[in-house]
Amino acid sequence: MWALNQLILGFLPVLLSVVGCAVIPLERAFPLNGRVELSQLVARDQVRHSRILQGFVGGVVDFSVQGASDPYLVGLYFTKVKLGSPPREFNVQIDTGSDILWVTCSSCTDCPQSSGLGIQLSLFDTASSTSARMVSCSDPICSSEFRTTATQCSQSNQCSYSFQYGDGSGTSGYYVSDMLYFDAVLGQSLIANSSAAIVFGCSTYQSGDLTKTDKAVDGIFGFGRGDLSVISQLSSRGITPRVFSHCLKGDGSGGGVMVLGEILEPGIVYSPLVPSQPHYNLMLQSITVNGQLLPIDPAVFATSSNRGTIVDSGTTLAYLVQEAYDPFVSAITAAVSPSATPIISKGNQCYLAPTSVNEIFPSVSLNFAAGASMTLKPEEYLIRSGFYDGATMWCFGFQKIQGEITILGDLVLKDKIFVYDLAHQRIGWANYDCSLSVNVSITSSKDFINEGQLSVSSSTRDLLFKLIPLSFITPLLQLLEFVEFQFL
Repeated sequence: MWALNQLILGFLPVLLSVVGCAVIPLERAFPLNGRVELSQLVARDQVRHSRILQGFVGGVVDFSVQGASDPYLVGLYFTKVKLGSPPREFNVQIDTGSDILWVTCSSCTDCPQSSGLGIQLSLFDTASSTSARMVSCSDPICSSEFRTTATQCSQSNQCSYSFQYGDGSGTSGYYVSDMLYFDAVLGQSLIANSSAAIVFGCSTYQSGDLTKTDKAVDGIFGFGRGDLSVISQLSSRGITPRVFSHCLKGDGSGGGVMVLGEILEPGIVYSPLVPSQPHYNLMLQSITVNGQLLPIDPAVFATSSNRGTIVDSGTTLAYLVQEAYDPFVSAITAAVSPSATPIISKGNQCYLAPTSVNEIFPSVSLNFAAGASMTLKPEEYLIRSGFYDGATMWCFGFQKIQGEITILGDLVLKDKIFVYDLAHQRIGWANYDCSLSVNVSITSSKDFINEGQLSVSSSTRDLLFKLIPLSFITPLLQLLEFVEFQFL
């Protein structure tokens, strides 16, 4: 009996030390066969940047728009979350550039009733959820240390908020505490239906672009660095690690995966986050084309309250400050001459390529602090924009920005694993086929599972998970109680 007791006691730390990670499937907001105008994408990103920059000290920075109206393929990603009791599903845009998770309330005024994305819109009704709780003005999230937006008290003592964006659009509502439901991956075939109370926004009013039906979703899922982001709320209570990851599929039907945990890949390189910044700022230091360093003053990439380099999954394209954009274009043009013909199409720098771009165009490296480089293939800085005179026309996906913020959007984030390691204040990345399953860490010791197939490493701990089904855990604990009772 003593031996059995020791065996059970030895197994329990293994069981209890596992940190669950939530795995979230992603979907592309617009199908790849959908065609939109390039100018529409740039305009969408400008609206997006107005939202990002609202949090900067000194006010909103307005960005000039450049681009062409040629159609091209869109990468806008969203996922489903389950909220309330009983749980209801909501489609929310994945957004690493903001903090708050908010969904549309049933009492919302002037909110979209349908979506051009082919999804059914849902409304959150606090009265229909048995676990919903209004957040009062005395709650700590209404105190100044948690405020990231205009937080105020209503006459009914509800903690409310108002986001006003630079383009004139906005949303307002009140904070709610309710249950978030997710699948926690614990090990080989161990997927627990988990839930946790979180605070999120219930939007009662929307204006501007948020009211448009063509790209309407139920809300926005903010994965920013603030205290009110879901990743901050869950990790502060030990429910998930202080790390999340995504892999966004760039071709085919799109989609991908986002993990509230760490995706493991041997080739990942890391660069430190710039401290004391509200967004995911990295220290971009230089750009090379075909291994040749471009003549760019590193000072143009320096970080301050309204300048720097931001990683943002909510931006479709990529944006470079003028001092970096001009030498970048010049270097590419020189490298492809005379194999590709440079042309200007509706104000955008484009090229006519008679053969595959991989045979003509050079690789590009964005070089960050700590020696971390991000290598871009031609498809990660160019966009296919149709045909002209029998040749394929490729245009620059990087846009010149009349400001001091360099923004790396889905154009460069796609087809890569990205790890946002908040515990160590760094971001890592590696090229990856995001149609494949990924290895996900389930403990701080780097034991892992394979998300998708859920195959595991051959460590002793993983072997225990492989051999002992989840249904056996409860009887195991009951047996432990009985054994301990016998020896009292």
